[in-house]
Order: sequence, then structure tokens, then C-alpha cells
Amino acid sequence: MIDPRKAALIIIDMQHGFLDADSALCVAGAAATVPTCARALSHARELGMPVIHAVRAYAADGSDVEACRHELWLTGGRPVSRACDEGRSLAEPEALKPQPGDRVVVKPRFSAFFGTGLDVMLRRLGVSTVVLIGTTTPNCIRTTCYDALSLDYNVAVIEDCTSSRTPAVQAANTEDMAHIGAQMLTCDAFCRRGLESVRDVVAEVAAAVREARP
Repeated sequence: MIDPRKAALIIIDMQHGFLDADSALCVAGAAATVPTCARALSHARELGMPVIHAVRAYAADGSDVEACRHELWLTGGRPVSRACDEGRSLAEPEALKPQPGDRVVVKPRFSAFFGTGLDVMLRRLGVSTVVLIGTTTPNCIRTTCYDALSLDYNVAVIEDCTSSRTPAVQAANTEDMAHIGAQMLTCDAFCRRGLESVRDVVAEVAAAVREARP
């Protein structure tokens, strides 16, 4: 069981530029997860978990947009930047907006750890477990998951608070993350039992290594 005060909920890229159907960067399944994400956020705050919003904010000139995405971004109205004609493209929906005490990290790439101070922030907060929600599962959720595992965090993913462009993509990526070591939850289970079912694998391994010393 994980102490919620030593775990952080990280909500990734739940901005209108990825949610709205008319956005060039829309993730087909993302808007449907707003209610479950809102429930997870509310319960995490009740448990005393730090909440971190990992978001995008592209430069108006596109100088920091991924090369693989630049053409779509440019021809699609420059979403998730201040240059976008749709004024709310950068914002999260009202139900998901940061509340007092939440933290915001602007990430330049898919992973919430890449090019950000997230790891230092979590260490200083005493966090050893990250719980991931948001979009998209094969890109930003998965890369954040793998970076967190590489940095020796316990990782839990609330499956129905994440989304992909198709159900098949969603299923394949959640299966892969579970196979590599992420622990999967549902929003209902998280809201009923918190992190009771999540193993502290990092602490277990550290204890085993200490016991194995000559």
C-alpha cells in the first residue's frame, strides 16, 4: 500500500487544443474522459496527494513544436499556443483547472519529465509514486510512465482517465505499460480505495538489495 502523501497525481495535456473536435491536435477519445479525470483529481486532493498539471504551451512561431508534428500544427491553426485563433486552446476545461495548491509544469515534449524540473519537484515533495491520467496514452502517458519507471518511481495509471485515438491503440498501450511494470487502476477503484492496491515496488526492491549485502 502506498501512502497518498508520498504519491502525486499527474494530469497530462488535458487542454482544449487536444480535446476539442475542431482542433488539428484533437485526440478522439480525450473529451469523453473529462468527467473521470475530474473525479480522480477531486479524490486525489481529498487524499492529500500533490496534484501536478503537465501541459503544453508552444511558442507562437512554432520554434519548439516537434518536427514530426510541425506541419499539422502550422496548417491546423497553431493549436496549444498563443497564436491560435481559438482562445481557449491552451486552457484546461473548467472541471480540470488547477486549484490552489496544485502545481503546473510546462513540458516541451511528450514526457512530463523531459526538459522539465518535475523530477526535482517530486523528490523535494517526498514523492516516490506517480499516478498518471490524461492524454494521449501511446505518447505522453506512455513516455512519462517509462521515464518515471527509469527514474525509480512506482507508477500507477488510471486506465479510464486516459485516452487514445482508437480503442485498439488504447488497449495495446495499456497492456504494454502493465507488462513493463505500471500498475493499472480504474477511476472507481481509485475513488473507493485510493492507493491501497498499489505496491511499493521501489521500497521492496531497496529492502531486498539491503538484505542481500554481505
